[in-house]
Amino acid sequence: MSARMIPRSWLFVPGDSERKLARARGAGADAVILDLEDAVVPERKQLARQMTAAFLKAHAGSSGPPLWVRVNPKSSGLMHDDLAAVMPAFPAGIMLPKPDSIADVRELDRALRELESATPGRAETPVVAIATETAMAVATLSGYLQPPTRLVALTWGAEDLATDLGAQVNRDADGEFRFSFKLARSLCQIAAAAAGLPAIETLTLDYRDEAVVARCATRAAEDGFSGMLAIHPAQVPGINAAFTPTAAQVALARRVLAAFAAAPEAGAVQLDGRMLDRPHRLQAERLLERAR
Repeated sequence: MSARMIPRSWLFVPGDSERKLARARGAGADAVILDLEDAVVPERKQLARQMTAAFLKAHAGSSGPPLWVRVNPKSSGLMHDDLAAVMPAFPAGIMLPKPDSIADVRELDRALRELESATPGRAETPVVAIATETAMAVATLSGYLQPPTRLVALTWGAEDLATDLGAQVNRDADGEFRFSFKLARSLCQIAAAAAGLPAIETLTLDYRDEAVVARCATRAAEDGFSGMLAIHPAQVPGINAAFTPTAAQVALARRVLAAFAAAPEAGAVQLDGRMLDRPHRLQAERLLERAR
């Protein structure tokens, strides 16, 4: 899955909420994540599996955003039961929370291969891992250098990491992450890039303040993230806007590529008083790819 194909907005929806499921596909998100994990209390896990599988089957082959499923983590002992319930309904992808290392992703890969083998010719189900929700996960990010082929992106989480670290807060009063969480964010993005994968920005809990969502999403796009997680439909428009190249950005990228095309033998070109070389050409190409 290329950076262009990675959704801009990923909206979490509790798998056991009929009302929220009914609204999910019309929220404007590029991808919907039917959640079996944190949004569902233990007593309703089985119900959430049933409702999620039924929702997937009801919308199979229809237009609308791809429907992913966030299963429970391997450490919970619930992951395999989640997969057994939803994989026959052909989810667009699986999101894995709280992997302590790439070993958990490989276990998910093995489980998916076994389930997929029951349907000859079935395509490989893509996976996104939330790669920083435990201290052990942050400490072992280098393991993602050679991931399973079905792993298409990494994202990160600050809420569970705060719990694991014993932190009372993970942001300052102005909404900026504190150092340990900025570090986890950066290390996740670096690990993703080193593995040739896109990185997806984590969510912000403040869904009522459109300015906060827009600021976080814009910064993430500027920093090189490919998209952002959302926990409420109100966050989706701001995220989509931030990760959609503007007309001015597209025009500049085309001028950059035109300058290189006009000097095919040159390693560097001049444009608007600036000296540009290979990294600038690649940035322009990637921006135009996202704009298609």
